[in-house]
Amino acid sequence: MRLDLILFLVISHVHLLTMIKIYGLRNCDTCRRAIKDLEARQIAHEFHDFRRDGLDLFKLKKWTALLGYGALLNKRGTTWRGLGQSEKEDLNNKKAIALIYRNPALIKRPVFEIENTIVIGYKDDQKRNLGLYKLENAA
Repeated sequence: MRLDLILFLVISHVHLLTMIKIYGLRNCDTCRRAIKDLEARQIAHEFHDFRRDGLDLFKLKKWTALLGYGALLNKRGTTWRGLGQSEKEDLNNKKAIALIYRNPALIKRPVFEIENTIVIGYKDDQKRNLGLYKLENAA
């Protein structure tokens, strides 16, 4: 059985029992779209706004340990483009964590946390893993 199908089945059953925690920015269109889809499906969720609620350093270190800083770091946004060249060069895990912690808008959004499972982004693969793909494509 394919890993993405297994993950989808596990998450489909888990989010019936537990709350999905969504991390992102309140003014992010992708985060708002994800919240809207979860609400349409009546899936319990809680939103954590990095700007309003802050970023927990322990959680950031946990995410980078699980996924690597490259999976979290958004190099396409205005925050990344606004950084100095010296901040962008020679990135390693320690330097990336410090950079992201100082600039939480550098995190790809949204980040979904369901128990010990982390899903980053909201494209078709992530929607499928969250059990939301059918909802969006049913219309």
